[in-house]
Amino acid sequence: MSQQKSQQKINTITWTGGRKVPLIGQGTWHMGEKASLRQEEVRALQLGLELGMTLIDTAEMYAEGGAEEIVGEAIRGRRDDVYLVSKAYPHHADRQGLADACEASLTRVGTEYMDMYLLHWRGNIPLEETIQGMEKLREQGKIRNWGVSNLDKSDMEELWSLSGGDACAVNQVLYHAASRGIEYDLLPWSRTHGVPVMAYCPIAQGGRLRRGLLEHPVMVDIAASHGVTPTQIALAWVIRDGDVWAIPKAVQESHVRENAAAAHIRLTPEQLQRIDEAFPPPTRKQPLDIV
Repeated sequence: MSQQKSQQKINTITWTGGRKVPLIGQGTWHMGEKASLRQEEVRALQLGLELGMTLIDTAEMYAEGGAEEIVGEAIRGRRDDVYLVSKAYPHHADRQGLADACEASLTRVGTEYMDMYLLHWRGNIPLEETIQGMEKLREQGKIRNWGVSNLDKSDMEELWSLSGGDACAVNQVLYHAASRGIEYDLLPWSRTHGVPVMAYCPIAQGGRLRRGLLEHPVMVDIAASHGVTPTQIALAWVIRDGDVWAIPKAVQESHVRENAAAAHIRLTPEQLQRIDEAFPPPTRKQPLDIV
């Protein structure tokens, strides 16, 4: 899948066909789990759309379809404005399983097609069957493109060696400044082969690691110099090269607005160097970080 940096701003990737997809989108992990939060979650996604974060990522796994229902309500009446991504369980990754899982996801969202449909992670079903199932869905118009999630370099090389495997359009993996393992080999491979990376948990996923990233003196200091939050600096860092998406999840209005504004932050070479010193890039192969 060919790609190029947008000539307008560093906040979109232009894909084949000319579709501009924002570098910062909206994640939905943990949405749909509490009925009491439903309307707040719907409003958050709708606000994000208004602010230009028209990429929405979801999955059949999230709240066992509950997040897809939230997304469906949020995008009702404006489907054409949204770049919609969903993911299938690995045990649904054969031809029939993908057909059934995709149909169920389409029904929950209330749409006729997914812009991007991903294998959530690799299971026991051969990649050949997954490719066949994805291509069948694309032929039927159920999906526009397909990709994978949580596949390391060796998995991608195997996928690429199979018939039709080079149609894979994206790999969604965990990536943030405190988890840079993909930079050693997976990210360079992805760039060489024209497979964009979509970063989930771009500001780390809770607990000590998240605090270590967002409360680090370097992140705090750089944020202060821009008049923004450390979270926004973390997001700006992920999309710094213009060819990696970030899909943070937010429910509070202030967080949604912060995420959208982060797309316009430009980090200076000196600031990037300081982040490198605080969170050094990998010097050897590391296991793929997954949550």
